[in-house]
Amino acid sequence: MPIIRELIVEEFGVHITRHSERLVVSRRGQKLLEAPLMHLEAVLIASPGVSISSAAIAGCCEYGIPIHFVSELGDPYASLYSAGLTGTVLTRRAQLAAYGDGRGLVLAVAMGIGKIRNQAGLIRYAAKYRKEKAPIIYDALLSLAEEAERYIPELEALLPTKAAEGKLDGLRAEMLAAEGRAAQCYWQGFGLLLDERWGWPGRKGRGARDIVNCCLNYGYGVLYGQVERALVLAGLDPYAGFLHADRPGKPSMVLDLMEEFRPVVVDRTVLALLNRGQPVEQGEDGLLTEGSRRLLAEAVLKRLQTPTSYADKRFSLSAIIQHQARQVASFLRGERQQYEPFAMRW
Repeated sequence: MPIIRELIVEEFGVHITRHSERLVVSRRGQKLLEAPLMHLEAVLIASPGVSISSAAIAGCCEYGIPIHFVSELGDPYASLYSAGLTGTVLTRRAQLAAYGDGRGLVLAVAMGIGKIRNQAGLIRYAAKYRKEKAPIIYDALLSLAEEAERYIPELEALLPTKAAEGKLDGLRAEMLAAEGRAAQCYWQGFGLLLDERWGWPGRKGRGARDIVNCCLNYGYGVLYGQVERALVLAGLDPYAGFLHADRPGKPSMVLDLMEEFRPVVVDRTVLALLNRGQPVEQGEDGLLTEGSRRLLAEAVLKRLQTPTSYADKRFSLSAIIQHQARQVASFLRGERQQYEPFAMRW
């Protein structure tokens, strides 16, 4: 029996049950696969036509396995965790207090800087493969990466004097403006990296129907589950963020930590899949086909297991996300002086 660490279920009409110490996926009584609970790290349900038994849910909770639900567009709409994982108090108290005492601003600025550095890093990394065959595009990409990084000082200028004032709400507009201008450079470069046949219309979020943005949005949905799990395991509240504003039902802290990892985990994966001509397709409804969703989810999860340099060692990107979540928690509790965002060594 193969080892399955991430169980992806996106086929309509299937049922997930528990048999002994395994999850069993079946359709109309026919077994499709089995996944031993001892090896599982997460379950991703990506279709409205999937049912799961209470015994399967109990088994996942017993083993500390989260169950994530995403729509066909990749929008996360629910997650199930063991009640014991969300029973922390001290870290969450520190997290809520940090919003008004300056630590929240420090954290928000650091995450914004991490995002811009990784965006610029991806552009430079991909540009080097075009130096000989497309020198004009190569020069344009380097220019866009440099321009994006010019907005980092705007974020750094908010610290350290203003950090002590704790005016996170009043400074969020300035942070998002700098981040947004850097993102314009990044997405322009991203478009230059794509094969012209994909007809890149520019970055669009929820509701996009072009294939590139559909892939990005769905990939972010897969990454969301990994980041949320890391935050919960670190004792943090996924809804009490700093860079993203509070709104009912908005997982601001998840979105905050995701910023550092979007270019590294999802954007690079989507570029590779599309430029290598992988069979990514849309149905008549404009959504990714069932096979394309599985292909993309598997590619993102495989990317998350890629060994990467971190703290003078090599860890999987999945482990690095967990390390970063714990670093956030340690910073908020006052156990470390600074939060260092993850910067990929391309």
